[in-house]
Amino acid sequence: MTTIPLPSVAPCAPMPPGTPCTAADVAAAARALEAQGRRILHLEVGEPDFATPAHVVAAAEAAMRDGQTRYAPPAGIPELRAAVAAHVAERGVMAMPEQVVVSPGAKLLIVCTALAALRPGNEVLVPDPGYPAYAEAARLAGARVRHYPLREDGGVDAAAVAARVGPRTRMLVLNSPHNPTGGMLDEGALHALAALAARHDLLVLADEIYARLAFDDAHRSIAALPGMAARTVLVDGFSKAYAMTGWRLAYGVLPPPLVPAVVRLLAATASCAAPFVQRAGVAALAGPQNVVEVRVAELCARRDALVDALNAVEGVHCPRPAGGLYVFPSVAGLLARTGGDEGALARALLEREGVACVPGTGFGRGGAGRLRFALTAPAAVLAAVGEKVRRAAALGSLAP
Repeated sequence: MTTIPLPSVAPCAPMPPGTPCTAADVAAAARALEAQGRRILHLEVGEPDFATPAHVVAAAEAAMRDGQTRYAPPAGIPELRAAVAAHVAERGVMAMPEQVVVSPGAKLLIVCTALAALRPGNEVLVPDPGYPAYAEAARLAGARVRHYPLREDGGVDAAAVAARVGPRTRMLVLNSPHNPTGGMLDEGALHALAALAARHDLLVLADEIYARLAFDDAHRSIAALPGMAARTVLVDGFSKAYAMTGWRLAYGVLPPPLVPAVVRLLAATASCAAPFVQRAGVAALAGPQNVVEVRVAELCARRDALVDALNAVEGVHCPRPAGGLYVFPSVAGLLARTGGDEGALARALLEREGVACVPGTGFGRGGAGRLRFALTAPAAVLAAVGEKVRRAAALGSLAP
């Protein structure tokens, strides 16, 4: 029997002892404080605080009453695969339903794609800062992770990516709108990155889970560019746009040669997404979309309230994100006066002010000196966060 060695996992950047690092760590610390009777403002996890649309819930209930509670095909029910193919066509991505693979969550689909497409010794280009699952999936496949930096606004400089391409590079990971910065890929960057992928024969993993949450400009998919559908795995799902995080429903649009391997991996791990949940997904895509539009407008108002509140604090600089569910301010100026680092400030915010957020280094070294706040509370509540940041930093030194 062949033994597959487990990859080493890089630790988070140094922080004061006991400081939460990832969103899950912060959430656990916040829940522990709540168990002691503390009131906590949860801005750490990217979980919309809206309700799942009523017609989506009704579709799932009807499917359960109809007996759709057994196994489904590993690739997804035909109705949802067809609905997804029609949906991504609105982004200019032309795909057959047979190219759609349904998964219980986007993270599993990212892992299965990495296992199907990568070999030990391959290299994967991953944004820094970025969603930690990308690097974890690459390492599970035995690949080496190479990070590329982002601009201040969260955009991608194609030249910086090109400088990191080597003879072993196999995959380029893109995320737009981006977690944690909220940056979006502009037209110029998309074309430059597409040309780079074609020139070096790279597979692109395009995580578009926040595609519907674009504020100031329309989302653009690299898979819609000429020739890119054949080398792009588009990952999206229902968690963010339809407030369905707990439903665990996502999908990928894959180049045809990758479909059998990814489906086989899904069958061997999760078996399938629940069929009544998939019926809910059909209802979400085929039903009225005004509910998403209303919520995007609300998120935009929340963004503006939080960005303005943070920028009113001396030593804090918060770019205005173009999309997504987060703001990612630099607190470097504040830390220069108070000592400590972003981890200490995040801990002080949680313990002193009852505000849960994530240290930027939970998303890579590129997040040093930053915090990530999720737009998961009303604008009036978020407008008070800036003052809480100022107070948390002022109540004594943050140095360990």
